[in-house]
Amino acid sequence: MSRPAYGGGGGDLPAVFPDWSPYQDLESAARAYLRDPDVAMEALTGVLRGASVLGFTLERFVNEVNGVWQEVAICDGSRLILWHGEDVPPEDGPAGSMTSSLRVVPVSTVSEVGCRRRLSRTATGQIRVDSIDVYLLLSSLDEGVPGDEAQLPPRHDALRFGKTLDDGGAGQIARLEEFARLVASVVGRPTL
Repeated sequence: MSRPAYGGGGGDLPAVFPDWSPYQDLESAARAYLRDPDVAMEALTGVLRGASVLGFTLERFVNEVNGVWQEVAICDGSRLILWHGEDVPPEDGPAGSMTSSLRVVPVSTVSEVGCRRRLSRTATGQIRVDSIDVYLLLSSLDEGVPGDEAQLPPRHDALRFGKTLDDGGAGQIARLEEFARLVASVVGRPTL
């Protein structure tokens, strides 16, 4: 199954992307999974500057409005480094345009790590994880929508990640849970 390529630029994008979960190093996983691994790796390498990648998670999907949306989240023990790439709608730029965004968040600003797994039993009674939702609550406030300040109370910013058997499979579910445990293990510890 495939969806039409964004912007009518020839070719199809697969609706199911290759599995990145077998790759333990970031660059191999990014090259296997992301549409634009060179853009992502250039941005991330400029910030990592030799720091060890202790864990990471990747996300990619196609939406009907903006085309391909891609994300990399890395933990190096003291920082969360987030890269996000997204196709630009046709009315906002020439065909094939995309944004590339980078965000660095000190782990010290993570005030809470939450991980919710949905479990089911197979016909043989074995328990399996069907999906996982992870959130990292930050001490910073969410920017919100301009003009809504009077109607909504301020909320803390949060980073959210999710995987299901249909969207990522068991390997990516396990890797996201591993990432959540890594971040939870460094939250509240003094940084070196």
